[in-house]
Amino acid sequence: MPNVVPSRRAVLSGLACAALAGVAAAQPARWPNRTIRFIVPFAPGGPVEVPARFIADHLAPRLGQPVIVEARPGAGGALGIQLVAQSTDQHSLVFTTGSVAILPSLQKNPGYDPFRDLTPVSVISESAMAINVRRESPIRDFDDLLARARAAPDRITYGSSGVGTTTHLLGELLKVRAQIDLLHVPFRGTGQGLGALYAGDVDLLLTDASVPIPHIRDGRMRSLAVSSAEPTAALPGVPAVASAVPGFSMVLWFALLGPANLPREAVERLTREMAPLRDGSALAQRLEAAGGKLLLTGPEELADRLRREVPLWRQVAEAAGIKPEE
Repeated sequence: MPNVVPSRRAVLSGLACAALAGVAAAQPARWPNRTIRFIVPFAPGGPVEVPARFIADHLAPRLGQPVIVEARPGAGGALGIQLVAQSTDQHSLVFTTGSVAILPSLQKNPGYDPFRDLTPVSVISESAMAINVRRESPIRDFDDLLARARAAPDRITYGSSGVGTTTHLLGELLKVRAQIDLLHVPFRGTGQGLGALYAGDVDLLLTDASVPIPHIRDGRMRSLAVSSAEPTAALPGVPAVASAVPGFSMVLWFALLGPANLPREAVERLTREMAPLRDGSALAQRLEAAGGKLLLTGPEELADRLRREVPLWRQVAEAAGIKPEE
């Protein structure tokens, strides 16, 4: 066969194609390029899981990748948060409560720094919390609770969903602001706390305001007060703590955060795809009926909350005499 000498143009064209292929190979894959995990750092079946699963189902077809929800309970939420904070996996995010801002006040080393190790994505929602008793409790109402607690310090017990959770710190903030003493009993999630309340193992159970609604309807539980500045329509007739403790207000908020290396592209994509849920979605309606509000604020509001609340909870822990655990 005759020798064929490629033309100069053909050589240059081939080199250019090779160079472009090399550049394309060097470009990082667009986010997301595999399954996304929402780590819920609490026991399965808790209130965080509902919006996490709803939003996961909403995002999957829009992101073109599966979005799974995985419960990793332990240490009041610290274990699940650590899993994401210490990970380099840009496809693992933590769907958690305001405990992400609380834990640094309770543990000398919670295993993460909320400012250095996590990337804010969005505040998801906020809602009131409720102070609940079983139906046959001798505690008649919130004023009666305060009177009994002042008459018998550390005799009334309150259950929370774990050390360092928002419900735990609600109890501690109440103790500081109302100048009462209550005894904290932590559980591994709301489900265990409900069992303990009905068994008479604790006097009070502090929960998301949505938790007592079906139990009140069944005649098994009463709510004494809600933690928001004003009463909530979800629990008619239940006063706000502020009615007896002026200025008191604390809400339960949920948030989505990623690891430190989560790309800005991912934050923007998640924020953009979640935004349509804010108005009129089934999740928005469900949260409103349960005394909450779907916010989906984006990263700036979440960053601001962390800056406000991390020092606040350190002050509350100090005032309550809580020494950070090793």
